[in-house]
Amino acid sequence: MEQLKIFRLVPIAEPNDPRWDNSPYQGEVVVRARSAADARLVASEAEKDFLEIDAALIDDASTRMWSAFREDKLYTVIEDESGAFPAQGPRAVLHGRIDPNVVKPLQM
Repeated sequence: MEQLKIFRLVPIAEPNDPRWDNSPYQGEVVVRARSAADARLVASEAEKDFLEIDAALIDDASTRMWSAFREDKLYTVIEDESGAFPAQGPRAVLHGRIDPNVVKPLQM
Protein backbone atom coordinates (compact mmCIF):
# COMPACT_ATOMS: atom_id res chain seq x y z
CA MET A 1 0.00 0.00 0.00
CA GLU A 2 1.19 3.49 -0.84
CA GLN A 3 2.55 5.44 2.14
CA LEU A 4 0.71 8.74 2.47
CA LYS A 5 1.16 11.73 4.76
CA ILE A 6 -1.20 13.90 6.77
CA PHE A 7 -1.57 17.58 5.87
CA ARG A 8 -3.48 20.48 7.37
CA LEU A 9 -4.88 23.11 5.03
CA VAL A 10 -5.03 26.28 7.09
CA PRO A 11 -6.69 29.53 5.94
CA ILE A 12 -4.19 32.40 5.96
CA ALA A 13 -6.07 35.25 4.25
CA GLU A 14 -7.90 37.83 6.32
CA PRO A 15 -11.70 37.36 6.45
CA ASN A 16 -12.19 40.55 4.42
CA ASP A 17 -9.82 39.44 1.64
CA PRO A 18 -11.74 39.81 -1.66
CA ARG A 19 -10.51 36.39 -2.85
CA TRP A 20 -13.01 34.81 -0.43
CA ASP A 21 -15.76 36.28 -2.64
CA ASN A 22 -14.89 33.76 -5.36
CA SER A 23 -13.90 30.85 -3.15
CA PRO A 24 -15.91 30.47 0.06
CA TYR A 25 -14.16 30.10 3.40
CA GLN A 26 -14.21 26.46 4.54
CA GLY A 27 -12.05 26.60 7.67
CA GLU A 28 -9.17 24.29 8.52
CA VAL A 29 -9.17 20.86 6.89
CA VAL A 30 -7.00 17.77 7.48
CA VAL A 31 -6.34 15.37 4.61
CA ARG A 32 -4.35 12.24 3.84
CA ALA A 33 -2.39 12.79 0.63
CA ARG A 34 0.83 12.07 -1.27
CA SER A 35 2.28 15.58 -1.02
CA ALA A 36 1.37 19.16 -0.15
CA ALA A 37 0.23 19.73 -3.73
CA ASP A 38 -1.84 16.55 -3.64
CA ALA A 39 -3.39 17.71 -0.34
CA ARG A 40 -4.84 20.70 -2.21
CA LEU A 41 -6.30 18.34 -4.81
CA VAL A 42 -7.80 16.01 -2.19
CA ALA A 43 -9.55 18.94 -0.49
CA SER A 44 -10.79 20.47 -3.76
CA GLU A 45 -12.13 17.10 -4.93
CA ALA A 46 -14.45 17.07 -1.90
CA GLU A 47 -16.27 20.03 -3.47
CA LYS A 48 -18.75 19.40 -6.25
CA ASP A 49 -17.64 20.40 -9.71
CA PHE A 50 -20.15 22.25 -11.83
CA LEU A 51 -20.02 19.37 -14.33
CA GLU A 52 -21.73 17.24 -11.63
CA ILE A 53 -24.71 19.59 -11.33
CA ASP A 54 -26.90 21.73 -13.57
CA ALA A 55 -24.68 24.81 -13.74
CA ALA A 56 -23.75 26.76 -16.82
CA LEU A 57 -20.21 27.72 -17.70
CA ILE A 58 -18.54 26.61 -20.91
CA ASP A 59 -18.67 23.12 -22.36
CA ASP A 60 -16.33 20.56 -20.82
CA ALA A 61 -14.76 23.03 -18.38
CA SER A 62 -14.22 22.33 -14.71
CA THR A 63 -14.51 24.60 -11.68
CA ARG A 64 -12.17 22.51 -9.49
CA MET A 65 -9.16 24.63 -10.40
CA TRP A 66 -10.89 27.63 -8.75
CA SER A 67 -11.26 25.96 -5.38
CA ALA A 68 -10.08 28.05 -2.42
CA PHE A 69 -7.92 25.09 -1.41
CA ARG A 70 -5.78 25.55 -4.53
CA GLU A 71 -5.19 29.25 -3.85
CA ASP A 72 -1.93 29.69 -1.94
CA LYS A 73 -2.95 33.21 -0.92
CA LEU A 74 -6.02 31.76 0.87
CA TYR A 75 -4.69 28.47 2.29
CA THR A 76 -1.29 27.21 3.35
CA VAL A 77 -0.49 23.49 3.60
CA ILE A 78 1.35 22.16 6.65
CA GLU A 79 2.50 18.58 7.13
CA ASP A 80 0.96 17.21 10.34
CA GLU A 81 3.32 14.86 12.16
CA SER A 82 1.33 14.82 15.41
CA GLY A 83 0.18 11.23 14.94
CA ALA A 84 -3.42 12.29 15.57
CA PHE A 85 -4.49 10.80 12.24
CA PRO A 86 -3.33 7.51 10.66
CA ALA A 87 -1.18 7.79 7.53
CA GLN A 88 -2.48 4.39 6.38
CA GLY A 89 -5.53 4.45 4.18
CA PRO A 90 -6.75 6.09 0.98
CA ARG A 91 -6.36 9.73 -0.02
CA ALA A 92 -9.19 11.44 1.84
CA VAL A 93 -10.45 14.34 3.91
CA LEU A 94 -10.01 13.24 7.54
CA HIS A 95 -11.21 16.23 9.52
CA GLY A 96 -13.04 19.47 8.88
CA ARG A 97 -16.25 20.28 7.13
CA ILE A 98 -16.09 20.93 3.40
CA ASP A 99 -19.30 22.23 1.90
CA PRO A 100 -19.60 20.30 -1.36
CA ASN A 101 -22.05 22.87 -2.74
CA VAL A 102 -19.66 25.74 -3.43
CA VAL A 103 -20.92 25.78 -7.03
CA LYS A 104 -24.64 26.43 -7.11
CA PRO A 105 -27.01 24.87 -9.69
CA LEU A 106 -28.92 27.02 -12.12
CA GLN A 107 -32.06 28.60 -10.71
CA MET A 108 -34.79 28.63 -13.34
